[in-house]
Amino acid sequence: MPRFINSIEFRKWVASGAKLLETNRAKVDALNVFPVPDGDTGTNMSLTIQSAVREMNMCASNNIMEVCDAISKGALKGARGNSGVILSQIFRGICQVIRESGDFDTRTFAKAMANGTTVAYGAVSVPKEGTILTVIRMMSEYAVKIANKKMEFDEFFTKVIEEGERALAMTPELLPVLKKAGVVDSGGVGLMTIFKGFLACVTGQDVGADDIQTEAAPQTAEDVFGDNSDVINLDLGDIQFAYCTEFFIINLKKSTTLSDIDRLRQKLMGLGDSVICIGDLEMVKVHVHTNTPGVALTYALELGELDRPKIENMLEQNRALKAKLEAEKKPMGMLAICAGEGISDIFKDLLVDRVIEGGQTMNPSASDIATAVQKINAENVFVFPNNKNIILAAEQAKALVDNKTIHVIPTKNVPQGFSAAIAFNPEASVEENKTNMIHAIDNVKAGQVTHAVRKTNVNGFDIEEGDIIGLDDKKILAKSKEVDSTVVDLIKAMKEEWHEIITLYYGEDVTEEQAEALTKRVAEEFPDCDVDYRYGGQPIYYYLLSLE
Repeated sequence: MPRFINSIEFRKWVASGAKLLETNRAKVDALNVFPVPDGDTGTNMSLTIQSAVREMNMCASNNIMEVCDAISKGALKGARGNSGVILSQIFRGICQVIRESGDFDTRTFAKAMANGTTVAYGAVSVPKEGTILTVIRMMSEYAVKIANKKMEFDEFFTKVIEEGERALAMTPELLPVLKKAGVVDSGGVGLMTIFKGFLACVTGQDVGADDIQTEAAPQTAEDVFGDNSDVINLDLGDIQFAYCTEFFIINLKKSTTLSDIDRLRQKLMGLGDSVICIGDLEMVKVHVHTNTPGVALTYALELGELDRPKIENMLEQNRALKAKLEAEKKPMGMLAICAGEGISDIFKDLLVDRVIEGGQTMNPSASDIATAVQKINAENVFVFPNNKNIILAAEQAKALVDNKTIHVIPTKNVPQGFSAAIAFNPEASVEENKTNMIHAIDNVKAGQVTHAVRKTNVNGFDIEEGDIIGLDDKKILAKSKEVDSTVVDLIKAMKEEWHEIITLYYGEDVTEEQAEALTKRVAEEFPDCDVDYRYGGQPIYYYLLSLE
């Protein structure tokens, strides 16, 4: 078994780790501290590493630097949720070392793991032990101790994984909430699954990764030249190919063959991008973006006559669009992340520029957030994650946007997002708005009501599968067998004397009649508050509650 690993083998490791995690992501999702039906750690980590694999497969070179850079970029673009973001940083740190080493041995990979640990800890403002961070730290420390030039990777990974299992077993002792829930850290399990995928690849064990491309992808004209077909985009950039050229070839010469049409297509791909060359010996349709339309026409004349030629100057179109967008650009804009048609509509009513779907079980990636920010024509964009598991991905999105500034307002739930949006003042400065928004989210308490998906004991409650539970962002505060009773008990647990307004946002599994009846009951229970209900349409949660 080789002691030195090259870029091709490293590609296979990453693909194998991604495949094994995808196979086991539901098991990782199930390791949720709270018994709610939206555990998503496995899903977030799987989507993160799958993004790394996709970017890796688009890399047309087996140069170790380019492969590592592609993996790092892909992991960052796809990073979702806290565990996904941390995983992306672990890979980033590993790749920083490997990219400089060429073929590498266990000692170099141990150094890479140690660097991955350093980068991952640095990405979290307040690192918490008992999480995936603890697992990678203990694994990397042990890896550095045991690695040497003569050790082969099967022995290395076997020992490192054993240490990882010991670290994983410690997580409930380091994080009491895990111990109470009777689970180990789900992010740590996801990381261990990836490393087991590495070991499986080294030992030749089949994890079903054959369908994942691991060789360098052949380059196409689109890879080389890019795709400028969608010029109507807020991030217009510079036009690489100036002329959109279209025409038909008719009355083809008798000597022309179908192979000649194929050869014309290949020639056009060498001239530019967005190539379309389809047809038969009766007529051929051609479309190409190129800087030399005359050459394209000359090539076509070798096959037959030209008909209806059209050449448009995309440079001029681009200048006009840029001027229009620049004139309409605002100093500030807002982006909200949420789930539910009603919730989305409320944000739009509050003049939020763009809303993207996301929440528990469907955390958007850093790339998703960056893309949405790019579509807002503003120099500064306030982002409301509205979920504590999305805040870190929103912060990472800053690295993917270079022509505007992202300001992440750390909203942990939808009601906080509403309060932040209400606090926005287009006449105030960026810093004033940021300060006002952060203050605004401190003045709202939020809760949510859903059903338990497993039996457990947490926060002093004996939970049975199917119980209706009410929780805030930190712990379970109420439970019963009925939705309405749990809502009332949750409000009692959350309400403080200064609260004056209670709003119920009902989800997709609740009718308006049910919400109206519950609102009347809540108003009777809490006569000192104004009580209202709104359609949220959110999945999983029967109600979202806001107390202000």
